[in-house]
Amino acid sequence: MNVPANSRPLSAPPPGSPRGAERTGARGPWLALLLLLLAPPCPAAAAGQQVHGENSVFAGHGVAVAWAVLKGATEAETQVLIRIVPAGGGYAYVSLEGIDPFTQKRQEILAGQPLGRQADVRSPRATFADFPRREIHLYTLEGWRAGQPTLTVYFLGLPDTAPEFTSEAALLAYLGDALAKAMGAR
Repeated sequence: MNVPANSRPLSAPPPGSPRGAERTGARGPWLALLLLLLAPPCPAAAAGQQVHGENSVFAGHGVAVAWAVLKGATEAETQVLIRIVPAGGGYAYVSLEGIDPFTQKRQEILAGQPLGRQADVRSPRATFADFPRREIHLYTLEGWRAGQPTLTVYFLGLPDTAPEFTSEAALLAYLGDALAKAMGAR
C-alpha cells in the first residue's frame, strides 16, 4: 500500500499543534458542554418517583390522567384539558407545571390544591409553544407537608393521541369514558 508522504496517523496531532494534556485541555470545555446538552433535565422536585406519561390516557402508579383538546373558533381560543383522577395511590394534593426544555424555566399551570375526586386543568394550547413539557406533581398528605411530591407524571408535550372536540359536552363525555376504561383495565 502506498502512503502519501504528507500523510500522518489519525491519532497524531497536526504539525505545530500542542501535544498531550495541552491539546486535550482545549477540548475540555466542548466536551463538558456536550455532556451537559446530552444529560437529562433535572427536575425541580428531587424527591419522589418520576414516570413518563407517554400517551393521552395514562393509568398507573395510583393515578389516571387523560388529555383532550377543545377547539375554539381561533387557535388562541383552543384549550387543552387534562383530567387527573386518583386511582388508589393515596394522593391528597396535585400541582402542575409547564417547563421550557431548553432553559428549564418553569411556569405554574395549576397551583397546589387538594385533589379530591378529580382535577380538571385547562390551559391554552398556545402555551405549549413555550412550555411544552408538563409535570403533574402528586402528593400524599405527608409529602405535601414536606413540600415533596410523591409522584411526578411528566409529558414531553401535548400527546399526539389527544383527541380534539368542538363540543364541551363531547369532550367531557370522552374524558369520563376514557378514564373509566383505563382504570378498569388496571
